[in-house]
Amino acid sequence: MSQDTAELTIDVVSDVVCPWCYLGKKRLERALAEEHGEPIKVHWRPYQLDPSIPKEGLERRAYMINKFGNDGRIEAAHERLNALGAEEGIAFAFDKIARAPNTLDAHRLIRWAFVTGAQDKIVDRLFKLYFEEGRDIGDRALLIETAGECGMDKEVVEKLFAEGADEAEVRAEIANAQSMGVTGVPFFIFAQRFGVPGAQSADVLATAIGRARKSLAGIEAA
Repeated sequence: MSQDTAELTIDVVSDVVCPWCYLGKKRLERALAEEHGEPIKVHWRPYQLDPSIPKEGLERRAYMINKFGNDGRIEAAHERLNALGAEEGIAFAFDKIARAPNTLDAHRLIRWAFVTGAQDKIVDRLFKLYFEEGRDIGDRALLIETAGECGMDKEVVEKLFAEGADEAEVRAEIANAQSMGVTGVPFFIFAQRFGVPGAQSADVLATAIGRARKSLAGIEAA
């Protein structure tokens, strides 16, 4: 198989309440926009920064203070992210976010969206809902509504949620990522051969894509 015809998959391990993952998505999109080879498949994989958050979520301000303290670090981090987000066309609105959600159901929806071909659209919409609109993406009603907006069958999604479908599978995927050494997100896995941690620049991601294509073509080792 030649470099021009080798199929390349990028697995992105992320959590939809991770602002760096939103940045990483936009930077990956810029890297992909410069690609002129065979199409690249992007597969979004689950991760939970805090699976201990209860199903109904927590009041975000109190949660953040309990986790990071009240010494100005939260405000400094938000200020930095606001600036970085502006560079990528993201209008972070941290002041709008009232709830820190448990993201298990969101990841279940993302998993189902892969089958229908709507995964990238769902992921993008969930990021925007949470970080730019301050919506509670732990709310099943909102997730079902979002599924419909992105072309999925709302009745099927509602039924899958009610049946508890894929809860164990999503948790198993997260455990698998952790067993591979993923301790933070985003984490990009190129051609199932090598990983790139963090919200790297579009240039770094483009270089990784080139390396992955060469590896698939047998030109160089991963």
